[in-house]
Amino acid sequence: MANDLDIQEYMTKGVERVIADAIKATLKNPKESKFMLTFSAASAAASAKRRKAEDRGEHIPPFLIASITSKCNLHCAGCYSRCTHATTDTEPVAQLTDEQWLKIFDEADDLGISFILLAGGEPMIRRGVISAAGTKKNILFPIFTNGTFMDEKYFELFDRCRNLIPIMSIEGERDATDTRRGEGVYDRLIKNMDELYRRGLIFGASVTVTRENVRKVTSDDFLKTLSVRGCKAVIFVEFVPVTEGSEDLAPTEAEREYIAKEIARLLRDDPEMVYISFPGDEKGSGGCVAAGRGFFHINSHGGAEPCPFSPYSDVNIKNTSLKEALHSPLFTALQSGGALSGDHDGGCVLYEKRELVESLLGDNIASKAG
Repeated sequence: MANDLDIQEYMTKGVERVIADAIKATLKNPKESKFMLTFSAASAAASAKRRKAEDRGEHIPPFLIASITSKCNLHCAGCYSRCTHATTDTEPVAQLTDEQWLKIFDEADDLGISFILLAGGEPMIRRGVISAAGTKKNILFPIFTNGTFMDEKYFELFDRCRNLIPIMSIEGERDATDTRRGEGVYDRLIKNMDELYRRGLIFGASVTVTRENVRKVTSDDFLKTLSVRGCKAVIFVEFVPVTEGSEDLAPTEAEREYIAKEIARLLRDDPEMVYISFPGDEKGSGGCVAAGRGFFHINSHGGAEPCPFSPYSDVNIKNTSLKEALHSPLFTALQSGGALSGDHDGGCVLYEKRELVESLLGDNIASKAG
C-alpha cells in the first residue's frame, strides 16, 4: 500500500469530483441543481470535519454502506448477498429498528460522513428507515433498489427529500435484465424511470459488469437509452465471483482498465451524467478502500463489516458508537497489516483473502455478519 498517499485527501478529491459532476448533470433541473449546490456546501463542511479529525490522528471515511434489510422479493441469478446468506425471503426479528438506523445517521452526520449508500436485501421494503434518512439533509443517500417497490408515496418522498436518490439495478436491455432479475422487471424499471423523469426527480442506474457484458453496458447505445429517460448517474459494479465456477465472469485487469478509460471518455463527452465504477481505481488509492479507509459496511443486524463482499464483523453497532466501530480490532488489523493491498482477480481484494480475514477474527469472534 502506498505509504505516501494521503487517503483523506484522495477520498475528498473523489467526493468533490462526484459532486461537481452531479451539479453539471442537474443544471437543467432547478430544484435538483439548488439542492446539489446546498449539498456541496454541506459536503465541504463535512470534509473539513474529517480533515480536522485526520490531523488529530482520527481517520473518518466519507462513505458508509448501510444494508438496512436482509429481506428481498427477487432471486437474481448470481446475487452475492444471497450466496453469502446475507439476504433471505423473510425479515429476521434481530434487525436494527428505524430508530437505531436514525441514530447511526445522526452519528454519521456528526462525524462528517457525506454519503450513505442504502442497500439490502431490497432497501425500499424499509420505508421508515428511508423516511428517516430523508431528514438528514447534510448526507446524500443513494438507494440501491430493484425498483419493484416504487409507488406514489415514494415519489412524493423523493420530491420532498432531494437527498434520497434511487439507483435502480438494470442489466442492459430487456432480455438481459429479465433473465437475471425475473420476467417483467425491465418494464417495471422503465416505467419508474419515465415517472421519475416526468416529475423532475433525478435517479441513477446500477449495472453489474461481467466479462460478457462489459462492452455492451458501456456502449453509447445502451447509455443513451438511460440518458433520454432522465437517468443522471450510472454506477458500474464489478461482478465478484462468490460461487464456484463463476470466476470467468469477473472482469480482468485489462477490462477494468477499459472501464476506467470509458468512464473518463464518458465524463468528458456527456457532462449531464455521473459515471462511477466500484470498487474503482484501487491502484490510485493505494489499495482497497474498505474497512474504514474510504468506506465500511453495516449489515441489517448492526454488524460493522469491512465491505458487503467481506461479511465479517467483530463489533455490533447496537453496543458501540459508529466512531468506536471504526477502530474495531478487525478494521485495525486489515488497515495496518497490508491485507487491503495487492493485485487480485474478480474485483475484490478481501473476498479473495477471506481465509486471512477469518484468521484475523480469531477463535473468539468467528461469527459472520455480526
